Amino acid sequence: MADKKTVNIMIVGVGGQGTLVASRILGNITTSCGYDVKISEVHGMSQRGGSVVTYVRYGEKVAEPIVEEGQADVLIAFERLEALRYAHFLKKDGTLIINDQRIDPMTVVTGAAEYPENIIEELSAKYNVLAVDAMSEATKLGNSRVFNTVVLGLAAKKMEFDKDVWVETIKNIVPPKTIDINLKAFEVGYNM
Repeated sequence: MADKKTVNIMIVGVGGQGTLVASRILGNITTSCGYDVKISEVHGMSQRGGSVVTYVRYGEKVAEPIVEEGQADVLIAFERLEALRYAHFLKKDGTLIINDQRIDPMTVVTGAAEYPENIIEELSAKYNVLAVDAMSEATKLGNSRVFNTVVLGLAAKKMEFDKDVWVETIKNIVPPKTIDINLKAFEVGYNM
């Protein structure tokens, strides 16, 4: 272990975007590197495109799985509005990794609300932001469903774990028939 402090990571997105798979990958990486790990998943109408939040906390000894406001070292957002919704959980020197994708929530679909403009620019003024159009990168690879692995590739560069550990963990977590495409997606994100 590099140091003994607890590291707090949040992964936010919309139901069906792979936030739970991403948290399993991170949880397995941290466990394999000898850390105590706590993971908590919060499903808000995830089956209907609602918010999904997962917390991954690791360190020498972690007491609880929940990340408090202003405590996340890394916030990984699979959608722009989710990044805006949860940005206040980030530490002042934390990193916000955003998939530049728009998924309209039901309130926008029904006309009850408007989708905010310039989310990434607004967040970039306050936070250390890395944005990627992971959906288009995954589509170029031939499978848009691996966009979350593109985002993880980008996130991996902001974390302390060796690339080899990420690769082995992805191989162990994703369905066997998707290993190759997921590893290609990870490389795309990692090389950005």
